Amino acid sequence: MTRLAQTEGLTDIQREILSTVRDFVDKEILPVATELEHRDEYPTQIVEGLKELGVFGLMIPEEYGGLGESLLTYALTVEEIARGWMSVSGIINTHFIVAYMLKQHGTQEQKDYFLPKMAAGEIRGAFSMSEPALGSDVSAISSKGVRDGDDYLLTGQKMWLTNGGSSTLVAVLCRTDEGHPEGTAPHKSMTTFLVEKEAGFGQVRPGLTIPGKIDKMGYKGVDTTELIMDGLRIPADRVLGGQSGRGFYHMMDGVEVGRVNVAARGCGVAQRAFELGVSYAQQRHTFGKPIAQHQAIQFKLAEMATKVEAAHAMMVNAARKKDSGQRNDLEAGMAKYLASEYCKEVVEDAFRIHGGYGFSKEYEIERLYREAPMLLIGEGTAEIQKMIIGRRLLEEYRIQA
Repeated sequence: MTRLAQTEGLTDIQREILSTVRDFVDKEILPVATELEHRDEYPTQIVEGLKELGVFGLMIPEEYGGLGESLLTYALTVEEIARGWMSVSGIINTHFIVAYMLKQHGTQEQKDYFLPKMAAGEIRGAFSMSEPALGSDVSAISSKGVRDGDDYLLTGQKMWLTNGGSSTLVAVLCRTDEGHPEGTAPHKSMTTFLVEKEAGFGQVRPGLTIPGKIDKMGYKGVDTTELIMDGLRIPADRVLGGQSGRGFYHMMDGVEVGRVNVAARGCGVAQRAFELGVSYAQQRHTFGKPIAQHQAIQFKLAEMATKVEAAHAMMVNAARKKDSGQRNDLEAGMAKYLASEYCKEVVEDAFRIHGGYGFSKEYEIERLYREAPMLLIGEGTAEIQKMIIGRRLLEEYRIQA
């Protein structure tokens, strides 16, 4: 273990979990990550290994076959995995958000049916809010769910679905206007549907098509897709929580913990970039000495390490606040914003330390340089985070008349 990004007050079980995950990352992920990433290849063996470690059930209660761990344990696990390869943490994140939404909001039947299979990694989760024309404006979604007897018929197009091909359960947000009078606020007429499907691409069940993988600059290996619904028939008992009109709240609760996850990913990638930079700076010589002995490089290393430490502290604080049962949207927004921005800056400084070699695909930093930008837009852009932070601060510091 290194000096940076340590977390005080962990239990023996938490330390054991993190030590096991770090060993797995060092032995099973780091040696193959860059090669798999360059081929845009799904990391099947890595995912199977994480299933065996129980990572897919980390926060699922023990009564459903999971480990029943805290958000903090999960976030620190994600930090370790992202240090190895950020795409792998993305595969876990969407699964985790759906499991969390089921645990918090699902009916007893839904929890009994889905959670044990999700804990074992037999059912793999994904969630879908975004659409081609709306970006972060979730209240503007146009996908619709229309009641048809004991079922709903879903129609619409979704975008940026992480694990769209490999998942077998997708939590899909649609507009449902039943029982809502004219003029109802848009966010009060949305419903989350639990859509089961086959893994793969093409028509994965009647009325549901996953066209194929979107080709991306980075964040490769994990499949990012569209999702097209055309008269997709879903039973009413697959409405999350059994009640329509609550979908927006369900999704925002899931995204809140998802933002802690993105902060943890930023911390992990930044840690790895610092490790690469500080190592290379001691091996590369210019003007008769290692570049680490040049003050300009020492300044960079100092700034990088400080950013790694600050981002980690904010991420841990946001996770602990959620675990304590308190509202954490301010802390999660701050942690996500800071960690993603600092990650980009630390990666770029490590890239600069590598000089021309940083531009070569032979060196790992090239991969990190393409991965870091995803964190600036994932789970809400930096600009959205600042809007959330600003509004919450004005609530907290409102001048009393």
